[in-house]
Amino acid sequence: MAATDQTIALARDYYDSADADDFYRTIWGGEDIHIGLYDSSPDIATASRRTVERMAAKAEPLKGKHVLDLGSGYGGAARVLAGEYGAQVTCLNLSAVENERNRALTREAGLDDKISVVDGSFDSVPFERSSFDLAWSQDAILHAPDRRAVLDEVARVLKPGGAFIFTDPMQADALDNKSVLQPIYDRIHLPDLASFGFYRDELSERGFEEISVEELTGHMRTHYARIGEELDARRDELDAGDAFIDRMLKGLGHWVSGAEGGLLAWGIMHFRKVS
Repeated sequence: MAATDQTIALARDYYDSADADDFYRTIWGGEDIHIGLYDSSPDIATASRRTVERMAAKAEPLKGKHVLDLGSGYGGAARVLAGEYGAQVTCLNLSAVENERNRALTREAGLDDKISVVDGSFDSVPFERSSFDLAWSQDAILHAPDRRAVLDEVARVLKPGGAFIFTDPMQADALDNKSVLQPIYDRIHLPDLASFGFYRDELSERGFEEISVEELTGHMRTHYARIGEELDARRDELDAGDAFIDRMLKGLGHWVSGAEGGLLAWGIMHFRKVS
């Protein structure tokens, strides 16, 4: 198996596992499994939904637009974009377990006619050129073994004038010694993370203009700390064993310390495809 295929398989197997699914549904909130904005409430689900709302405000008007959600997880953002903003959303995600839950929640919300869920990887998007008005992604591209391939696909499937609005846990632009983040690299089975500079340079090369880049790294630190606190306090609610929970707590701690040390970055990025 090629290294790229192996990394994709590892990510898919992790998110399809019963322990991971139990963790994300129970601790992370079950609909939005991305980083939240902690402007007021410390509640994880509330903070996570606030990120969706902040991003959607940048994308308005959304009514009637076709959105591609790359790495859509359980589909929480898709249901907001479709149900509250009137968008047509296609979810693309590699986890069959997450996709089945997305479909079930979408049916329960009565949004089957506005949301479709597709099994697949975002470095090989199964759609024609210029198919979408908006590409959307939350904290997913970090898992791609070839992030440039993902950006190639975003550029290909977006219509001219289409927007790309996304978040991603990243390493700081000024990071000199990458080895300090090795525990995080080991966890995602990749040699590095992207950065604000990486996305600015790579998207510029693909004909995108920057609309806004909102640096919000402090919220990433708070989010991983809150997830860790909640996981430790509610470990008895999970079917996962102590070994899984302890590994997860250790991993979350690396993200917290990395953000505190200025080694990591996170924010909402908004670009437009010029032509």
